[in-house]
Amino acid sequence: MSVTATGHAESPSQAVVEAVAEREGVDPTDLTVPLYDAVDPEALDAVVQEALKYDDPSFRIEFRYYGYTISVSADGSVEVSETA
Repeated sequence: MSVTATGHAESPSQAVVEAVAEREGVDPTDLTVPLYDAVDPEALDAVVQEALKYDDPSFRIEFRYYGYTISVSADGSVEVSETA
């Protein structure tokens, strides 16, 4: 099962935190592992912003965070999936 989030967060990194918190059923401030333990939030935001400039629909970055596989697309959409 996966959860997809789009459009409500100010940045891709914030969207990741919000999507994981939603999946966990907690407030984003209640997540016990900070995002920067998995990925540099500023770098994530910069890479996604750069991909958006080039309108590359094939762009997708994946990483693991909080026990999930996180996929972020150039449009800033975030998918949270169970890690296999």
